[in-house]
Amino acid sequence: MSVLPILLWPDARLSVPCAPVGEVTQETRALAADMLETMYAAPGRGLAGPQVGVLKRIFVMDVAWKDGAAEPMVFIDPDVTPLDPERRTGAEGCLSIPGVTAQVERWARVKAAWTDLDGQRREGTFDGFAAVCIQHETDHLDGIVTLDRVGADVRDEMLRAYETGSA
Repeated sequence: MSVLPILLWPDARLSVPCAPVGEVTQETRALAADMLETMYAAPGRGLAGPQVGVLKRIFVMDVAWKDGAAEPMVFIDPDVTPLDPERRTGAEGCLSIPGVTAQVERWARVKAAWTDLDGQRREGTFDGFAAVCIQHETDHLDGIVTLDRVGADVRDEMLRAYETGSA
């Protein structure tokens, strides 16, 4: 395993919708292991393929490790569906836009379907921070970053903070 370089905004690859992974191979498993190592080293709670220059629909997350035991998850070719109309707004950071947080509105509960590292299709219901993380990482797979989820005034303020390092 190795720590991969994380792409920083405005790298154009962060704005590209990703292709499906398809069949889970040994290369896919190795990538997932490297992505988890990179996420923990960053230290983050989620990391998507395009953030390490891999334009495939894969992300890793572990929303528990900073507060307790590690619970790593790998999502390959995920589909995410909101479960109810409730939405919540909260602060989100991004490893590709370090030092900047944004107030982003997200679905409170989601259902996710994904392929695991054994090539099996899985399904689960997520709420709280896990739901936010899944939506954030899925955005990356669709070529969307947090800057794309805020209004123009907030985006300009975030960009100034990012570019000057004053965040």
